[in-house]
Amino acid sequence: MMNLKTLFDRVKTIPHTELTKENWGEKQPLKKVKLGTLEFYISQPSSSFWVYLLGILVTLAGVKFFMIQGEEVSRFWWGISLVLWGVGAIIAGTSYQAFGYELKAARRKVCSWTSWWEVIYLIFQQLSMNAMTVAIAYSCTTGTLKEILIWYSLIVSIIYPIITLIGAFVPVKSLITFEWMVEISLPSFIVFCILNSVRYIQFGYTMDLVLIGSWILIYLSWWGYIKYWKSGLTEILWKKGIWFSENDILHVILVIWGLYVLFVMPEHIRDFEHLLK
Repeated sequence: MMNLKTLFDRVKTIPHTELTKENWGEKQPLKKVKLGTLEFYISQPSSSFWVYLLGILVTLAGVKFFMIQGEEVSRFWWGISLVLWGVGAIIAGTSYQAFGYELKAARRKVCSWTSWWEVIYLIFQQLSMNAMTVAIAYSCTTGTLKEILIWYSLIVSIIYPIITLIGAFVPVKSLITFEWMVEISLPSFIVFCILNSVRYIQFGYTMDLVLIGSWILIYLSWWGYIKYWKSGLTEILWKKGIWFSENDILHVILVIWGLYVLFVMPEHIRDFEHLLK
């Protein structure tokens, strides 16, 4: 009978197709750190800075929403969404960037493609989008549409973690990819863009304009990621000793978004029923 350790270790058996212990430092920056008798490697130091900064900013934004919540239920759900997003970013940066070598290569013969840190991040990020959907439901809708968005968020919040855990335990690589998580989040994001655009055209609410600004920044982060990845600039620059990857493009733009949701958005977010008063 399979024990729990064996079950949880199965996700580590997916081999990395590009990275090995021998070529890791050639494919991306790898810096040895010594603290007394403790010795370890930091992977992608500059990238780690950007993703950790993002995590801190967005977590602080979530806390700010909680602090000014008042009677606005939408601010409560924005707080949940942003704390999940921010903590998830820190978790992601720990495995995808900072301690990727230590977690996926250092004590292994074959480099692992992923880790439980990344699986947890995927779940956190998707739950963050679902909480954001509930926040938008309270801010921008009433009646049947509000109920549909809330029930949709609840259903996806149950189904996606189950599918992701199956992908980790079996394991099935396609079920625990960043791209798959983004595809699951896409319907909500499209609804956000359409809903706030239509509402702003109809009513001219400042809140909708502020939310449209948020969606534009999130879209630009993904657009920049794709364009930069397809350009091959990461490899070209790395050959010259400069590390700036498609993930850095994503995170730098999201840092701008993090500043936006921290300093611009909170005071503008209100429940739809309060907006009408």
